[in-house]
This record gives sequence, C-alpha cells and structure tokens, in this order.
Amino acid sequence: MLAVVGLAGLFLALIVLTDGARSGLAAWLTVLGAGIVAALWRGRGRSLRGRLWPFAPLIVAAALTASVCIPAFPTTREYPPDLSFVTTRHWSLSTGSRVAVYRYPPAADGPRHPTPLVYLHGGPVRSISVLDHRFLRLLAGQGYDVYAYEHPGGGRSDLLPMDQYTISRSERDLAAFIDRLGKGPVDVLGFSAGAIVLTRALATPATAARVHRAIIAEPGPMDGPTALISGRQGRPSARDLAPALSGARATHVPRYAVAFGLIQLGLLSPDTGLITQAEGVNAFQAADLGGDTASAYCARDADRIPAEDTAENFSFNAAASLRIRQTIRDSPSIAPKLSRSRTPAMLMIAECSSQVRQWQTAVLTAATIERTQYMPGVGHRMWNGLGDNNERAAAVITAFLQGKTSPLRNYPTRADISDFLRDHG
Repeated sequence: MLAVVGLAGLFLALIVLTDGARSGLAAWLTVLGAGIVAALWRGRGRSLRGRLWPFAPLIVAAALTASVCIPAFPTTREYPPDLSFVTTRHWSLSTGSRVAVYRYPPAADGPRHPTPLVYLHGGPVRSISVLDHRFLRLLAGQGYDVYAYEHPGGGRSDLLPMDQYTISRSERDLAAFIDRLGKGPVDVLGFSAGAIVLTRALATPATAARVHRAIIAEPGPMDGPTALISGRQGRPSARDLAPALSGARATHVPRYAVAFGLIQLGLLSPDTGLITQAEGVNAFQAADLGGDTASAYCARDADRIPAEDTAENFSFNAAASLRIRQTIRDSPSIAPKLSRSRTPAMLMIAECSSQVRQWQTAVLTAATIERTQYMPGVGHRMWNGLGDNNERAAAVITAFLQGKTSPLRNYPTRADISDFLRDHG
C-alpha cells in the first residue's frame, strides 16, 4: 500500500514539474519506468514468484494514475446549442475576438429609449445564464434596445490562446464591440466580473468616451491593490445553508479533479498540458461550482434558490477565468485614472453581497458615482426571479438611465462609507 501511495505521489509531483506535459503521459511513463526499475531491484535473487510480487503495487499505481491521462470528454470545443428564445449571432471584433451576440429589441408597443444598452455578464468567461436572459428581456420590454455578448472563451464565443485572456483584452473587446455596434455612445450595465471590465473601461479615456452612462453592479476587485484588500462581506449568504447542487461533476473524475484542483492551487498553469482548454470547458459542470452559486443568495433564500441555468446552456472556462483574475491581481492601481472619468455612473450593492465590501467602496471612492443603490433583500445575484427582485432591480436601473428619481435613496455616498462598512458588513 505504501508503495502505491509513493508512486501516486511521485506521479502528482511529476505532473506539477512537467506542467502536465502530453496529457500527463510524460509523468506517467516516468513513474512507470521508475517503478519497473524499483520492482526489478526488489525482486533480485528471489524465486519467480518473489520477483513478480514487487510488480503488484506498480500495476495498481499505474492503473490508478492512468485515469488522469485519459480524456473523458471531447478534446475539441463543443458549443452549447442555440437558445430557443433569442437568435445567436457571431461578430468578429477588431481585437481578433469572435463573440456570440444576443439582441433584445425594444417592445413595439411602448416608449423607446434612443441609447442602446449593452450588458456585460459575470463569470468571467462563462455563458450568459438563463436568469440573465430573462432580465434582459424585462429591460427590453421597458423600451431598451438591449445587446449582450459572451466574453471570448465562454458560452458560444470562440476560444482565445490562453495567454490572451487578460483584463486589458476584455476592456479592448468592450470598446471594439461598441464600435462594431456602430450606434455611438451606449449605456453599459456591468455585473460582477462585467462590472470590473466596465470600471476599468471608465479609467481609459478612449473607452469611457464610448459610454453614455455606466451601471456598476456588484463589482469584484478593480485592480491589484484592491484585490489585496480583505474585509467583511454583506449580510450572511446561503453558501453553507443551501442543499448542494445536484448533477454530474467533472471533479468526480480523477483527471479533472487533479487538473482543476492543481490549477486552482496555482501548481499547474492555466495553459497546462494536462488538459486542453477546450476539454476543460467541455468537462466543467454547473455542480462543480460548489457553494459559489448559493453564496450569491441571502441566507433567507437558502431553501428556494432558483435554477440559474440549464445544463444545455451552462458553460464555464475555469482556466481562462483564473488567468483573467490573475491579470487583475497583477495590475497597478487604476484609481488615479478612474478619478478623472466624467462618465455618469451608478453603483449597485447587494445586502447579502458575497463580494468584499471594500472592493465596492473602492469604486465609490475613486469613480464619479452619481448614485449608489443599496439593494435590500438580495444577494450578489440581484436579479434572480424571486419575488419582485427583477422588477426592483429594473426600477433603479431605468431611473438612472432616464435621469429620474430613484425609488431608493442614494446610499451609501462617500461620506457614508465608514458607517456603511460598520453597519452593513
């Protein structure tokens, strides 16, 4: 037994040292060779049976570790089927990205707003969830011409080489998308990771000039210094209270448990040779997100968390997501540039936010925030289809875009930050 554990440990060490070269076969063949030499050494001078016995743990270890080297999912990208309720288009952007685009035109029987609204979804590098699509349809029903695109590498958008997944590329893709749309400055609603992209875009004058009004909803850390901040989150979430997500998990398969686990720990590069990028996207399942989904809801909603997506639509590029997050952590402060932006912006903060409060207040401190909306009764996933949550989120968004009085007070302001962190953490 100790020999099996030792060989398996050597295999994992070699996976790390070789960065999973050749789907792990480089490590596997090295372990096999070392095991054969060790078995021959241990069996020297013994009877035939005695010489064969040292090979038993080698055979067991070789069989166990071989499961890490054999793909269980297709190694070329398999895209989700098109949705039945919206047309999927593909646009080639000037950055070289080819993205899946969705449009929800304004309702024909009501007022139409002249400025298009572009939605930047969370993730990063995943499909736009069905919950998001429903919310975009609600906004379109109120007269907005709504566009959304899936970031390169996620959903139905084409993959990029792994080293091209950077937060700066995401910013350039936004500018290129607005240019491709060709309708002048647009309103932009950025949620979670999309809010990071939008915040950083406001700190880039050329991109900020393309944005008419900006809505920064539940942002993560906007730059490296902000990412280093640890602090309190919002009211308790449902993370440790909700039932575990059901369904298949790629991490129950040894190959993907090893690959995703070592990538998450930083022991394998996102561009590891163990699994291809396409294979990793094909393998990752909604249940692999674990408690992340529940953390986006208030504790009071633990027993009624809705299905955010369908198995057919769900897609998440875990390696590319980690790569983009690393480029955020490696980036310098954008606060000085962000403070010079004059694009009208609104910040949305959830009561049960799973984001660090100081990530959100860092935006409030640096950016030109005309209005902050503290959203009671919701978690990070503010539009979630529960009760009137979608309608309440739409009400504050449309009020800001139209320059009207909000149904909620402007809170917190910069002057309120200390009290807010004390009272709402």
